[in-house]
Amino acid sequence: MSSAIDLNTIRAARQRIGDVIYHSPCPYSLSLSRLCGCEIYCKLDHLQMTGSFKERGARNKLKLLGEEQKRAGVITASAGNHGLAVAYHGRELGIPVTVVMPRWAPLVKVSNCRAFGATVINHGESYQDARSMALHLAQERRLTFVHGFDDADIIAGQGTLGLEILEDVPDVDAVIVPVGGGGLIAGVGAAIKALRPAVRIIGVEPRNAPTLHDSLAAGQVKRVDTSPTLADGLAVAEVGRLCFDIARTVIDDLLLVDEMQIATAVLRLLELEKMVVEGGGAASLAAAMDMRFKPAGRKVVLILSGGNIDVTQIWRVIERGLAADGRLCRIVAHVSDRPGSLAGLLSVIASTGASIKEVSHDRSFGPADVARVAISCVIETHDAAHVREIHEALRQAGIQFT
Repeated sequence: MSSAIDLNTIRAARQRIGDVIYHSPCPYSLSLSRLCGCEIYCKLDHLQMTGSFKERGARNKLKLLGEEQKRAGVITASAGNHGLAVAYHGRELGIPVTVVMPRWAPLVKVSNCRAFGATVINHGESYQDARSMALHLAQERRLTFVHGFDDADIIAGQGTLGLEILEDVPDVDAVIVPVGGGGLIAGVGAAIKALRPAVRIIGVEPRNAPTLHDSLAAGQVKRVDTSPTLADGLAVAEVGRLCFDIARTVIDDLLLVDEMQIATAVLRLLELEKMVVEGGGAASLAAAMDMRFKPAGRKVVLILSGGNIDVTQIWRVIERGLAADGRLCRIVAHVSDRPGSLAGLLSVIASTGASIKEVSHDRSFGPADVARVAISCVIETHDAAHVREIHEALRQAGIQFT
C-alpha cells in the first residue's frame, strides 16, 4: 500500500470534509437479501448533493490546495460525476473551476456542471481526449489539474466511505465496490483492510470495460479498448497507477458483469428499493446477483456509488432489464396476407394472457413470398416461462415466427 495513503490520511480527510460531506445511510434491504441469498446492506452514496461518491475526494483535494492555487483555479477532465463534484465544491470554496468533458458526456451532467458555475469545454470522443486537453490548458493557463482518481488526496477522500461502512455495519463480511479508474476501491479497501483485514473487498467492472481485471492479469497497468456500456461512469481505458498499486493489495475478488446484468440491477433497484441508480452505481448489485458470487449467510454491503442517470436513457435501461427478466419479448411472425391473419395472430397471443405493447405490420420488407407479411409484436410477459408458453401456442397454431 502506498505510504502516502494510510488510515491516518483517510481519517484526516474525514475530519477535513466531514462538516459538508453527507454521511450517507447504509440500511438493510430485506428485498435484496431475499434476491441475493445473503444479508444485503446498501451504502447510499448516490444521495450525495451531486449524486455520487466523487464529492468526497473532490472536497478533500480542493481543501488541501494552497491559497495561490485556489485563486488561480483548477481544471479537470470528466465524463460527468467527478466534474460535477469539483464544480459544486469549487463554487462552495470560491475556487474557479474548468471542466473538460468528452462530446458524448450526458447532457444532464454537462448542464449541471454549468449550473454549478463551472466553465465547461466539450472536447474529443473519449475521456483520454478530454484529459489531454485539460492537461494542456492547465499548463497554458497555470491551473491546477485535479485528477479524477489517480491522486493520493482524491483516494484518501474516497476512503472515508469505508470508515462510514464499518461504523454502520461493524460486522460486515464483504463490500462490493464498482471499479472505473480505481480510486474508490483503493480508498475504501485501504480504510477497511486497515481496521478489519478479514472483510472481503470485491470489485466489479463492466465486461465491456475490464480495465482493472486485465491489469491485474498482466501484473501491471494495462490500457484496454472499452466498448459502450450502461455503466458509462466505469468506462475508463486505463486504471490509475497509484490506484492499481493499492487496489491489488486490498482486493480479494473481482467480477465482470455484462450489460443485461447491469440493466437488470438498475431495474431491481427501481422496483424493489424505489431508487434511481445509474449503471455504474448498480454494478455492485449486478455482482451480488451473479451466480458466481455465493456469500450465503454473510453480511454484504453494496456501494451504490452514483445516481446520475440521464432521464432520456432510463426507459431504454428499463426495457433492457425487462427483456433480460423475461418480462418483455418480441416475436416476428410470417403470416398470410389475407383479411383476419393479423387478428388470428393477436388472438393466439392474447389467449396466453400476454399484453401486446406494439404491433408493426410489414409488407414492403417482409418474406420473399409476396403472399405473406411479417408482423412484429412487442409483448409484455410475466417471466421466461410465460415467453415459452407463447412460443408453444404459436407453434400449435401453425404460425411461423422468430
